[in-house]
Amino acid sequence: MSAYRDFSTRAALLVGLAGTLLAAQTIPARIVSTSPSITETLFALGLGERVVGVSTYCWFPPAVASLPRVGTFLKPDAELIARLRPDLVFIHSGPHAAASHLAVLNIRTAVIETGSLAQVFTTIRQIGAAAGVPERSDRLIADLNGRLDRVKAAVAGRPAKKVLIIVGRRTGTLSDMVAVGATSYLSEIAAMAGGVNALAGASTPEYARISMETVISLAPDVLIDIGEMGEQPETSDRRLQITSDLWRRQTLVKAVRDGRVYPSTDQAFVVPGPRIVNVAETMAGWFHGVQFK
Repeated sequence: MSAYRDFSTRAALLVGLAGTLLAAQTIPARIVSTSPSITETLFALGLGERVVGVSTYCWFPPAVASLPRVGTFLKPDAELIARLRPDLVFIHSGPHAAASHLAVLNIRTAVIETGSLAQVFTTIRQIGAAAGVPERSDRLIADLNGRLDRVKAAVAGRPAKKVLIIVGRRTGTLSDMVAVGATSYLSEIAAMAGGVNALAGASTPEYARISMETVISLAPDVLIDIGEMGEQPETSDRRLQITSDLWRRQTLVKAVRDGRVYPSTDQAFVVPGPRIVNVAETMAGWFHGVQFK
């Protein structure tokens, strides 16, 4: 009986060791990301040390600043990616042939879709599964949902603020403006934070071109402007001042008169990744003065 117990113990140890080795092998050692949302998700999943290449516009977390750049999510450069000898490359679906080019080179790729707020969580699961850490993605999603629930609870019962979110315009001007439509994930986040999209009732695309006359007629309670977003964060203070100065003169806009214009250069507003919760918390503060620790 003693010999049997010893054998069983050794067998259990060997099985456990084999499982550990298998798990280690399934987590790629060298990962390339081709978009900010993928990069931020990889770091949120604790895989940052395995990321060896990122996209042109990846600036968060700060650790990515020293990593090689491999093009944009619309135009990932297969040659630059291949030079990094990755075990796994994450790319967005789109009008490019990166996946097929990488397949010819026998480089494993995972294609990620973008879209609604729900798709953000689907993407986290896809990335976690492809990277061999599905349990981490489950934990991350649970944490994000918990924080979003706290935001919704904090603003429950408060009158919704009509919000207009500007995500694009001609640099240094208030012309050629692009605003968030009803189907954008940012519109969903605003609703969770106690707002209602000023374009919610309109038949608009995900992102709609609008004029100053439209802004005036919509009469938003709150106006968020992230249209002065730059490629790098170093000059954000200057861009914020530019935005504030532009809107200060537009006194026919209700949000301007009420002092409820909020410019931002925080990339989290345009990256559908784990930091969407930070955006929801920030919006809840702007809409209703709610603060989160």
